[in-house]
Amino acid sequence: MSQMTTIARLATRDTDFDTRLASLLAWEGVSDHEIGSRVAEIIAAVRQRGDDAVIEYTNRFDRLSATAMSELTIGAERLEAAFANVPTEQREALQHAAERIRLYHERQKPESWQYSEPDGTVLGQKVTALDRVGIYVPGGKAAYPSSVLMNAVPAHVAGVREIVMVVPTPDGIVNELVLAAAHLAGVDRVFALGGAQAVAALAYGTQSVPRVDKIVGPGNIYVATAKRAVFGQVGIDMIAGPSEILVVSDGGTDPDWLAMDLFSQAEHDEDAQAILVSWDAEHLAAVEASIERLLPTLEREAIVRESLARRGALILCEGPEQAVELINRIAPEHLELSVEAPQAMAEGVRHAGAIFMGRYTAEVLGDYCAGPNHVLPTSGTARFSSPLGVYDFQKRSSLIQCSPEGADTLGRTASVLARGESLTAHARSAENRLKR
Repeated sequence: MSQMTTIARLATRDTDFDTRLASLLAWEGVSDHEIGSRVAEIIAAVRQRGDDAVIEYTNRFDRLSATAMSELTIGAERLEAAFANVPTEQREALQHAAERIRLYHERQKPESWQYSEPDGTVLGQKVTALDRVGIYVPGGKAAYPSSVLMNAVPAHVAGVREIVMVVPTPDGIVNELVLAAAHLAGVDRVFALGGAQAVAALAYGTQSVPRVDKIVGPGNIYVATAKRAVFGQVGIDMIAGPSEILVVSDGGTDPDWLAMDLFSQAEHDEDAQAILVSWDAEHLAAVEASIERLLPTLEREAIVRESLARRGALILCEGPEQAVELINRIAPEHLELSVEAPQAMAEGVRHAGAIFMGRYTAEVLGDYCAGPNHVLPTSGTARFSSPLGVYDFQKRSSLIQCSPEGADTLGRTASVLARGESLTAHARSAENRLKR
């Protein structure tokens, strides 16, 4: 592939800039009708036939020959053995990451609160953990022990009573690091299941898979479609699209570093997005030269090349203020501010999943061990969504306790409003407690 077509070059001053950027950012997270109907069929079968349907679909899609759910259940001893047997270096890295993730999320934990009014009425909020959550961990092409930690550790910190994990094992291939991470993170039950059938099993329960209250974790288009379909029956974290990185550089960071930062997201898959914004044209040219030189050294060169060609871009803007405007327009999952004064620039950022500040803060550190969660809003949803956190595994109940005086004061207001809405039983219920 020639240098001209490896990655798109855009400039904000170009007349067609807005159109080209919109085209680059366009991502249809909703699956097509055909995938939707196949997923609906799988969900209906699992609801109707439970374990039998789960086994049937798992055998078909993951090329297995299981005859009972016991063959698709991974016990606690197996998880413990995986943790004991992974190389020491990997075990210590998992422990270090898990501890940092735990410490960060401990600070997120909201507390219940209440206050008393002068007449003795008490109002407040009670925070309660979910009883049981399901964690979907991808298998197959890529296995992510980091994903296990990022989903299970906050659930534990939140006080979730039971964590159920599903992870597909295509062709019977089990990732030992994923099992080791599950042991370390205190996952209670693990099933070798994937796809829409795993989501349906978690949402509705089968003879073997317990029904959960919320399903979290990334997956392919079938998993995303299934999560959307069962939402309402259970909670879900988000409908995740492909991974994204937006890097803003003032020209002072090593171009080789930035090229590799872009590659780190592009290597996820061909639909991943890597964009660099700078107001220094020479710097952009230097980064482009680094991309060309370093691409052939990558193990996943073909995937990275395809990702950069499809959805990557080097964007020349007019200055730092316009760079911030672009950040807020793109609302990236991962944002690197590779500039001299990153905290000042971050002040203007309204929409980003995670903000990595300074030349030494590579996005990849957030993927594994910095502490903040790597489950982040994608496809522009950072406009209204947040990273996964302790709050996603808890719910809030309102507390209201009226004193006799409070019942009188509030009852008079409620009565007037209820009668204004022609809801007379509402009004009379309030009036029963008025002081005569």
